[in-house]
Amino acid sequence: MNLKQKFSDSDLQRIKQAVKDAEDKISGEIVPVIVERSGHYVEGNYRGSLVGASLVFLFMIVLDRYIITDATNTLYYDPVFIFIAVIIGGVLGAILPNFIDPLKKSLISQRHLDYSTRQRAENAFLEEEVFNTRHRTGIMIFISFFEHEVIVMADKGISKVVEQKQWDKIVADLIAHIRSGKIVEGLEASIKRCGEILLEKGFYKTDDDTNELGDELRFDS
Repeated sequence: MNLKQKFSDSDLQRIKQAVKDAEDKISGEIVPVIVERSGHYVEGNYRGSLVGASLVFLFMIVLDRYIITDATNTLYYDPVFIFIAVIIGGVLGAILPNFIDPLKKSLISQRHLDYSTRQRAENAFLEEEVFNTRHRTGIMIFISFFEHEVIVMADKGISKVVEQKQWDKIVADLIAHIRSGKIVEGLEASIKRCGEILLEKGFYKTDDDTNELGDELRFDS
């Protein structure tokens, strides 16, 4: 299923309205962005290949030691047969992670997942031009589904006066909503809280303030 298809028109309208309401009294722009995954993680396929090949080889050892007792089964002891069986195990081990996300994720270090998500968030910040506001008051709420990670990234006009722990609290609350299957409600709450933080820090809307960035939820591949 396409990532956008996971959201109904009503869901998208609710998120858009949440952004509009949050920006109604503030001089700032809130940009929600969702991506399917932040990296291709080819090393997961390589590791899967090694695991698959190793498991097949170990399985053949177990068969030889404890199950097969007929030494006349010459095919099983043929080096070419063993080689082909191990290669098939390696190929399957490399392919399966492409179809089973939890398997692929288990083959990738958390450090690499975190790094890739951070890099993708920084790219999205530039691609969506969150920095392109008059007073550098853009905030991006970034969600990466595969990694199950959320990043709130604020431009320098905001980040210099807002403590990181406030963004961390928004991240934790949004992740809790996502894990309970309430991503739309989580986004609405996170967007609202971002607006409240800007009001608390004095980023009031001025008479000449314009909607510099769109209010809709962004989907990146």
